[in-house]
Amino acid sequence: MFTGIIETMGTVTHIEQDQSNVHYVVTSPISKNLKIDQSVSHNGVCLTVVDVQQDTHRVTAIRETLLKSNLGSLKIGDLINLERCTQANGRFDGHIVQGHVDQTARCTAKEDQNGSWLFTFEYAPSLQHITVEKGSITVNGISLTVLNSTANTFSVAIIPYTIAHTNLKQLMVGDSANIEFDIIGKYVSKIMELRQ
Repeated sequence: MFTGIIETMGTVTHIEQDQSNVHYVVTSPISKNLKIDQSVSHNGVCLTVVDVQQDTHRVTAIRETLLKSNLGSLKIGDLINLERCTQANGRFDGHIVQGHVDQTARCTAKEDQNGSWLFTFEYAPSLQHITVEKGSITVNGISLTVLNSTANTFSVAIIPYTIAHTNLKQLMVGDSANIEFDIIGKYVSKIMELRQ
């Protein structure tokens, strides 16, 4: 489990197709501290570390993960948001993030608001995938607060620190981002669906 508070960024340094899987080698400040079998959030996707070499680590994305996330569009040199799993004895600064990306959303607007940024995203609506005003959403692994919630769009306001320390600084209009909807909202939505 994660909190959506990005720990650092890594750089994709190698990509290898292996049948329907893709292996990624990532160079990052935390790679040397990782252990094989450890879960690490990569742009919000929980992936298992399968190898560690000095300042790099390797993870594998299976077909299902590639279909539901933007990992398949990564290129060598891309920045990727990283977060190690939450420690039970630490502060819970973000919200409950499973690292199970629900789908991607397309950035439809990126507005400079004189000190902060407002990003708007469009996603494919479904009964389980909803946003609520002032609720939580995870974008590329980042815990954010929903603004301007509609049936298939939402916005998020980004402070300068988050722009500087995540890969949102590279995100442009038309790009896709990994979205994990709030787990509590998903459970409530499912219960309401079953009651009908």
